[in-house]
Parts: sequence; structure tokens; C-alpha cells
Amino acid sequence: MGNERNWAGNLTYAAGAIEHPSSIAELRAAVTTGGTVRMLGSRHCFNDIADTPGTLIALDRMPREIRVSDDRASVRVAGGLRYGDVAPVLDEQGLALANLASLPHISVAGAVATGTHGSGDGIGSLASAVRALTVMTASGDVVELARGDDGFDGAVVSLGALGAVVWLDLDVEPTYQVAQHVFEHPSWDTVLADLDAVTSSGTSVSLFSTWQRTDAADQLWIKQRIAGTRAEARDQQSARDALVAGLGAAAAQGKRHPILGVDPQACTEQLGTPGAWYERLPHFQLGFTPSAGEELQSEYLVPRADAVAAIEAVRALADRIAPVLLVNEVRTVRGDDLWLSSSYGADAVGIHFTWRPDEEAVRALLPEIEAALPASARPHWGKVFTLDGAEVRARYPRWDDFAALAARHDPERRFVNEYLRRLGL
Repeated sequence: MGNERNWAGNLTYAAGAIEHPSSIAELRAAVTTGGTVRMLGSRHCFNDIADTPGTLIALDRMPREIRVSDDRASVRVAGGLRYGDVAPVLDEQGLALANLASLPHISVAGAVATGTHGSGDGIGSLASAVRALTVMTASGDVVELARGDDGFDGAVVSLGALGAVVWLDLDVEPTYQVAQHVFEHPSWDTVLADLDAVTSSGTSVSLFSTWQRTDAADQLWIKQRIAGTRAEARDQQSARDALVAGLGAAAAQGKRHPILGVDPQACTEQLGTPGAWYERLPHFQLGFTPSAGEELQSEYLVPRADAVAAIEAVRALADRIAPVLLVNEVRTVRGDDLWLSSSYGADAVGIHFTWRPDEEAVRALLPEIEAALPASARPHWGKVFTLDGAEVRARYPRWDDFAALAARHDPERRFVNEYLRRLGL
């Protein structure tokens, strides 16, 4: 196969081959022809969740289906498509998704299977928008599951354990515009005194810090849906101005990158300039290499009740974290009922780390961070973490139900890899 690597370059896949089927028949042949298999998305996972010594299967050459339902309430998309491919097509038809991740470069099926999310108090993870999915199992059978069906809540965030997700039906709504505002140096003490007030100040809110200083965060990004009337827009601005003044922050005088000192050209437009939802909700534009390029990522999500304690734990480790860190982002996710969602059962706050590309140093530091975080912290499935499988399983009340569901769909364990075995599957 050659030295095929993930996006970050920290993992070389062990697979003997990568198959790129272009039809259901070719996919069935790839899935059922002996040996272990795993699905490969946009390669944006920073661990071995998508690896196998057998065959990797990528859906990037399957038919590029994007089909809006007759009632215009949902869209069926091919699992191998990227969100950045889907969003403009929806917008042209006057439709939108409720949320996007910070990167539009990621595949729909891969993002959903790992519980990937954007930010917003009232917005769920990308997986929460799934109303139905079509899975090809290791036997070549095609299984369709929809909201309300037995096992659906376990099948959405699946870690790739059930089979190949060929299509997904996603909730859509009428298109909308968003404006993005960036503010610098909000006081951490004031932020943490009323975190809810800060995270509810926009449709999507993120706090960025390099932890070079502990008195103030570097930046506060507020992405806000454009209000329907001028009066509502004035009210939004007044509330935002009052909040920012109370935090001791100041509006950025130019476009900013989340990582201090990095050219912001790759970022979506800021300075309050309105734009289509898919051109503002992500931090980065599809046409550019996102974030820093060479980097590693980790993330831990905690229930909102534990959020201040989690941020304070990271703050207390600032001198240990800063030398290895590119940037830390704090963002929020609405709770859901999906069994392996990191926001299962409660609204969550994510503590996201973008690291310098030094995996040895990152892995040496992570146990210290994981021990300091509240015991409720759940690691993002696609990023670097060191918690052992038993500890991770204990943080998901429906884990045993998911294991039984995976065993029903893949009784021969063809989709099981070392990553899943470490989790106890």
C-alpha cells in the first residue's frame, strides 16, 4: 500500500490495501472479501481508530448523492462526502444545517461516527442531526435505521464498529446568515464567574488560549445568526457590547487566527461581516489547509456542571501545557441521547487542545491532564488520549448496550481493530 498516513502525519496505516469502491456492488465486494476491514474518512483522526492490518475502505469515489426530501425537512447525503461539499448545495436550495464543525474538510460519515461537533449552547453535535442512516454490514447486507428504531441511538456514533455508513439523512432548516465577531483578552476570572452568560452570547461561541498567561484568554469568538429585524440586531449588539465590556475585552482590529501569530488567511470572514451559515460557522475555509497544518489534537468533554472545574484544572497546569500547546479552545455542545456521544445525557463543554506535532511530549503530558480533569470527562473518539479502556467505558452508561449492538451487526468481528479492542469490544 505504501506509506499512507493520516492528515496529521503522526500515524502510518498498517493496512495492506486501501479500496475506493465506486458503487454498492464494489463496496459489497470490498467489505465481504475476507480479512478485517475498517472505514477511512477524511483521515482527520489523530489516533488509530480507522486503522487495521487488513483492508481500509474509503467512500470518496462513491456516487456523490445529495438529495433533499420532498418535504424539505431533511437531506440524504453519501457518507463519503465532506461537509464542505454538501453545504453549498444545500444553501443553493435555500436550506442549511444547524451546525458545522470548525473544519468543513471532514467527511460526514466519519464526523458522525466519532461524535464530532461544533459549538453552541443550543446546538447538538453533528451526529444529533442524523435522522436515519444506511449501513452495509460485514455480510454485505444493507441495514436502514431511523430515529425511533430499536438500536438507532446506538448506531449513530458507532466508532465504525457496525459497518460502512453509505448514506445519512440529516435534518435541515431554512438557510440563514451569520456574522462572526472576535474579541481579545477577556478576563478568565470574569468568564468563569458566569460561564453560561459567555457561552450563550451567540449562536456559536469559542474561547481560545495559548496559556502563555492565566489572567485572560487570548480570544473570544462569537458567531451570531443575523437577527430578523433591525431592532433585534440592535438588541443583540447592545447585549454583546455589554458582555464584552464586562469581560474587559476589546474588539479585534483585524482578522485573527485562533493561534496567535499565524496568518488568518485560511480563516472564515470576521469583523461582523454577514455571510452564509457555511462560510461563518467553521473557523476555516474549505480551500485552505486548516488550523496549523502540522499538529496533534486532544479533546475532553464534561457536563456543564463540571465545566468551570475542568477549565480551572487546565488553568492550574498552564505552565506544563503551554510549552507543548498551539492553542486551547473551550466550546459547548447541547446534550443528546446517542449512546456513545460525548454529550450523551447532558449539555457539555469541550476542552480542546491543538498541540505542537510532538506526540511523545503530548502523550507524556496527557495522563496529568486526564487526572486533573473531573472524572466525568469523556475523550473525543478521534483524538489523542491515554485513558485506559475500562475508564472510558465507565463514563458511558449505555456502553454494554452498544457492545451488544455491535456484536449483532458484526458477529464475525470483521470491523474490530486494535483501537476497539483496547476499549473492550
